[in-house]
Amino acid sequence: MPMYNYRCTACEAEFELLRSLSDDSAPACPDCGSPEVRRLLSRVVATGDSAKFIKGARSLAKKEGHFSNYSKSERKKGGV
Repeated sequence: MPMYNYRCTACEAEFELLRSLSDDSAPACPDCGSPEVRRLLSRVVATGDSAKFIKGARSLAKKEGHFSNYSKSERKKGGV
């Protein structure tokens, strides 16, 4: 069952729902109850690249002398 993102055209609220592929009915907005919702394009996340980006962010943080991207135990070790 895929997760779909929606935006209500009445109140502009955004929400996501886990829907069956065979379910063609339009959902109602959980905020205002309006049936006037539009399905949004979902953002695509590249698989397997997050570790590379985290490592790069941590390396840059260490060069700049701050450890905001590190856990408390890693800060004690000096950002290892």
